[in-house]
Amino acid sequence: MTSPTLRPPPPATATPTPVRRRRHPWRRALRRDWQLYSLAVLPLLFFLVFRYLPMIGNVIAFRRFSPGGSVFGEYWVGLRYFRLFLADPTFWQVFTNTLVLGMLTLLFCFPLPIVLALLLNEVRARRLKRFVQSVSYLPHFLSIVIVAAMVMQLLSMDGSVNQLVRVLGGEGVPFLQQPGWFRAVYVSSEVWQTVGWGTILYLAALTTIDENLYEAARIDGANRWRQTWHVTLPGIRPTMVTLLILNIGTFMAVGFEKILLLYNPLTYPTADVISTYLFRLGFESSNFSYAAAIGLFEAVIGLILVLGANTISRRTVGTSLW
Repeated sequence: MTSPTLRPPPPATATPTPVRRRRHPWRRALRRDWQLYSLAVLPLLFFLVFRYLPMIGNVIAFRRFSPGGSVFGEYWVGLRYFRLFLADPTFWQVFTNTLVLGMLTLLFCFPLPIVLALLLNEVRARRLKRFVQSVSYLPHFLSIVIVAAMVMQLLSMDGSVNQLVRVLGGEGVPFLQQPGWFRAVYVSSEVWQTVGWGTILYLAALTTIDENLYEAARIDGANRWRQTWHVTLPGIRPTMVTLLILNIGTFMAVGFEKILLLYNPLTYPTADVISTYLFRLGFESSNFSYAAAIGLFEAVIGLILVLGANTISRRTVGTSLW
């Protein structure tokens, strides 16, 4: 008898497992890390209340506004105020002063913190390094009013600077009454107050550079200058580019408080900038719509500068804010 042939059972058809799509992953992250997200509530409220909501007031640049009337102006005037200040020679003088002071501040206050950070990075004596850091950081914690008072006391006719000038055989100079001296006074005081504090970010960036890169550079015969040029500066380049873009963003907003405290009608030809000009127009002349038009113009220029600097940095250096 022949045994029946055993046929293998038919293969079971595997049922495909349904693929679950992850829906709303941000909800899961919010439930998991809600304590961390709650820390951002107050900063977001701050920017919403003090940064974004006031932007609604820019509408009065296109409307006629009278004190005591509607918050958003009484009637539409279009670009009338823009045409007025663009044809005003006083505005162009103020605009030129803003550009000059902004360029001088950027020229001195941006690279000097880098130089100071590189010098402090080479100091091996800890006590000396901490002493220099403390002395350079201290002016940042002084208020603008105190700094302006110190500058006025030092540069007055009976101040320390003029006393030194007389000892050397010269005559006293009214520094704060001559337009030609204002830019030098402002920039030097700004350097004294901000350079030390600006080194903090660069010193932090220097600690992230791999020491093996310096060792490889020394093996290749590079001295300290070449190590700085080929290792240190490329290592802190992202920080440098980021701070440069941020400084360019505030290029037009030259220090309002310090200039307001230091300048006077005698120094208006070189000291009057857009922010102080807006202050006089808005609060002394009550021409709020005209001042809002100039402020909006200044903000648009600042936005263009930031976008342009970010684009150029991304295409040339490869580092940008976004």
